[in-house]
Amino acid sequence: MTDQQEAVVITEALSVIDKALAEMLRRELVSSGEVADLLLDVRSLLTATTAASS
Repeated sequence: MTDQQEAVVITEALSVIDKALAEMLRRELVSSGEVADLLLDVRSLLTATTAASS
């Protein structure tokens, strides 16, 4: 995988995190399911980078 492709995946991961954080900051409580979904989204983006570079 090229550095440019890795940068795109990292940018996408950051976008997912920023979006979820903005939603969570407006709420008092966040369910564990929502946190798990966020972590799975980030994991998917990062493992796509690893798989593509193999």
